[in-house]
Amino acid sequence: MLLPKFEIHEPSDIGEACEILAELGPEAKVLAGGTDLLVNMKKRVLSPPHLVYLGRVDELRSLDSEGACPALSTGAGSLGSPLVRNLATIGGNLVSARPAADFPPSLLAYDARVVLKSRKGERQIPLDEFFKGPGETMAESGEILTRVVLPKSPEGAGSAYIKLGLRKALEISLVNVAAYLTLDEDGAVREARIALGSVAPTPVRAPSGEQVLVGEKPTEALFAEAGKAAVADTSPIDDFRASAAYKRDMVKVLTRRALSQALESIRAK
Repeated sequence: MLLPKFEIHEPSDIGEACEILAELGPEAKVLAGGTDLLVNMKKRVLSPPHLVYLGRVDELRSLDSEGACPALSTGAGSLGSPLVRNLATIGGNLVSARPAADFPPSLLAYDARVVLKSRKGERQIPLDEFFKGPGETMAESGEILTRVVLPKSPEGAGSAYIKLGLRKALEISLVNVAAYLTLDEDGAVREARIALGSVAPTPVRAPSGEQVLVGEKPTEALFAEAGKAAVADTSPIDDFRASAAYKRDMVKVLTRRALSQALESIRAK
């Protein structure tokens, strides 16, 4: 199937991209990797007359790798297929706002913020406030997601990401879970974050599960209790991939496993 006709614009920096978007308004769409946008254009779900291609903007091609983020790297390795991963971008995975996307749970677990820029200026939004619904975010017309900012984790932090699917590549998650833990000197949980995908209209944190953990010594029984509590923060639906009841059961199981893996990563340091 052929793409609909469009005019492409290739800015060389963020400022120029923002100017083009401001001038063209809602008739323009941002093109980065194109792994979602171009597919939707072929299907005629979208037919924007203008595309603003960001591939020549060097400011958007850098990655500060200071500090290790194992849950994020695991999520990245779970996305699509090698071909998709070679094209896709972190920003695109976020602004597409798919409930089952691979990057959001890990980034939520790391308490990430997104930076949006337009001709009017720049603003930062906590990622747990960024998603409004399937395909909807807090980004306004003319704004570009230019950065994702993660607070530096303390030395003893541990994290993990688990994706449940029916196959190993090109799979949309049935449930995906990320967990993040830090411990006090006495071994009790100081900070806990649990993030879930595919079980609500947006990727979500699970504060009910997190509250079970804080101040307690980590055990498999405690992690199982946190997994059961995390279900209260979900609202899965029945679909052709799995029933809502199955997804709730998998939240319990995968949350326990992700917390166990996060703890193991702490103890391995």
